[in-house]
Amino acid sequence: MKKILFLFALALLFPAAASAERIKELTSIQGVRDNQLIGYGLVVGLDGSGDQTTQTPFTVQSVVSMLSQMGVSLPPGTSLQLKNVAAVVVTATLPPFARAGQTIDITASSIGNAKSLRGGTLLMTPLKGADGLVYAMAQGNMLVGGAGASAGGAKVQVNHLSVGRIPGGATVERVVPTVLGQGEYIYLELNTSDFTTATRVVNTINEKVAPDTASALDARMIQVRAPGGNARVAFLSQIENLLVEPAPGLARVIINARTGSVVMNQAVALDNCAISHGNLTVVINTDTAVSQPNALSGGKTVKTEKTTIDVQSDKGGVVMLKKGVSLSEVVKALNSIGATPQDLLAILQAMKSAGALRAELEVI
Repeated sequence: MKKILFLFALALLFPAAASAERIKELTSIQGVRDNQLIGYGLVVGLDGSGDQTTQTPFTVQSVVSMLSQMGVSLPPGTSLQLKNVAAVVVTATLPPFARAGQTIDITASSIGNAKSLRGGTLLMTPLKGADGLVYAMAQGNMLVGGAGASAGGAKVQVNHLSVGRIPGGATVERVVPTVLGQGEYIYLELNTSDFTTATRVVNTINEKVAPDTASALDARMIQVRAPGGNARVAFLSQIENLLVEPAPGLARVIINARTGSVVMNQAVALDNCAISHGNLTVVINTDTAVSQPNALSGGKTVKTEKTTIDVQSDKGGVVMLKKGVSLSEVVKALNSIGATPQDLLAILQAMKSAGALRAELEVI
């Protein structure tokens, strides 16, 4: 009987005490962002592991174009049979506030049929942004992972040989202007939209900095009044290091339909429901009892709930759970009687459709 594998972090099964985080981890500053760069270039000096030029004519065209720019003219009709050259696409990320002369890391990926880029040298390659302008120039020796041998003599590849990196392989040539805010305001954007977290960030800034400094425009955007000039940098340093307790996220249940793995971001309680699926029957009941004190006794009304789950299988498995049933206990009960991943997926989807599972259900 196929056993369901379900992965839970112990701390995630029960509501954990919320911890404060810095505003730096919760938000980003509008306008402060990375920019992607891309370019086309040639890697030369390969040890016979380059493109097969009969199948990649663009490599030959690139070599001919490069040689012509250097004053080398080839006779018409010349057929180049190259083995040590590979055409690559070069990508890089231009960080915010990058200045001319700063170096950034680059990645070169083969677009032909080269077997390996190991030992090659990337020729000068202009890197362009989405606007078509050149923002950096790349060149340097490729750093490519190789293959090692295991104890049994079998080779194990530890990296893609058709992809290589050059640390600090590109030099920034053009600056991307980065404006911190608009006029007297800067704008913080929450990484995850949440009205409660936005309100807490605003309250913290107004309490720690000055009243009426911040205001929430919506669940993601927070407007902050900031000083101008060089004082704005020190102000942002103060803001981003303030501690805020983020609101608990939405309850989410993720299930892998292939392996039966179940992951929850917090404990999820279930409403009353009854489900019959194949040879399985799941019944969940919650009984509420209210203890009312006598008049003038000074006592308080106490409300208690007793929840039970009954999971039965026609194959003989019966599991009973009482008090505080959560989704994790339902999964454990189903697992104990040998439910398949397909059974688990169908039951969770049925609970969600019936409104008994108050959590986002995501199937991967």
